[in-house]
Amino acid sequence: MQDNNLDYFYKMPRRIASEIRIGNVILGGDAPVTVQSMTKTDTRDVTATISQINELEEYGCEIIRVAVPDFEGVDAIAAIKRGISIPLVADIHFDYRLALGAIEAGADALRLNPGNIGSNDRVIAVVKAAKERSIPIRIGVNGGSLPRHTQDNSPVAERMVSLAMEQVRLLESLDFDQIKVSLKAFDIATTIEAYGRIASQMSYPLHLGITESGLPQSGSIRSALGIGILLYLGIGDTIRVSLTAPPYLEVMAGYEILKSMGLRQRGATLVSCPTCGRTRTDLMGFAAEVEQKLAGIEQPIKVAVMGCEVNGPGEARDADVGIACGKGRGAIFKYGNVLETVEESDFLNSLMTQVKEFLAAKGE
Repeated sequence: MQDNNLDYFYKMPRRIASEIRIGNVILGGDAPVTVQSMTKTDTRDVTATISQINELEEYGCEIIRVAVPDFEGVDAIAAIKRGISIPLVADIHFDYRLALGAIEAGADALRLNPGNIGSNDRVIAVVKAAKERSIPIRIGVNGGSLPRHTQDNSPVAERMVSLAMEQVRLLESLDFDQIKVSLKAFDIATTIEAYGRIASQMSYPLHLGITESGLPQSGSIRSALGIGILLYLGIGDTIRVSLTAPPYLEVMAGYEILKSMGLRQRGATLVSCPTCGRTRTDLMGFAAEVEQKLAGIEQPIKVAVMGCEVNGPGEARDADVGIACGKGRGAIFKYGNVLETVEESDFLNSLMTQVKEFLAAKGE
């Protein structure tokens, strides 16, 4: 197998954050950048929420966040925890008592927006309870929901950082250092500036994301740009791609970003040509079929689906296995070397057979 030279991605040294633990997942230090998501079910519907989290686990989600809208949501946390295997973060807004209840119910971490949790006394109460159980707190600041007392003429990124650091200092004054910080905005430039500013002011792990990024196509592009640039700069310890879509698409997009940056290798990477006038088969439909078949694979493998002999084995020679599709027939190849020629009706089966044989040979 030929390795891609990804050295150019590491011109900027990674920011080494202080280490915290959310359940059995480590953030910071030399731990890999993790992928997380948030459920889109009603948390109070325990069965549906567990089902969605279990599906996300299959796609590689490593930390899951659930909304806690009321005390019925708090009561659901314990039951949800019994049905899942990954750490659970309770997302709290407005009522600090929900945070206290979530801690008592067994949440592995909290996400608080300091702009709407209330007075410092309430934050102090939550921090005390979290400290007693060694539960990390994520300070979440969103550019679109800054509290009124921060509404001055300063740039949004500057105000976001100022608010976050105010909360960091409050937690530190309470001898609490199990902190994670996020500074999300819809605007990419604002998000990058905010993370860049705070990265040099404190050492806690940073959770990356572009908030309210949109539907899958536009949202994935926007998220990839914002998150990718920050990762290139060495910033970031965990990511969430926020999409108006089923959450498994968020997890898939997250891994695609990390794979594209050479930071994580999980699951299959599909390489396919854009098609042109030389294409003599329904390559778009076929590539979609292949992608669906590869979705359940956890082991790293690069699979190429090419439309003709021009964009065939030669240009996809770094793929582990692949197919160059011609009119009625296609060439199955491995590392650019043609193994066999197959009929169009057998394209999918022959390619997936090679995928299975490749993974079996790796001993996975």
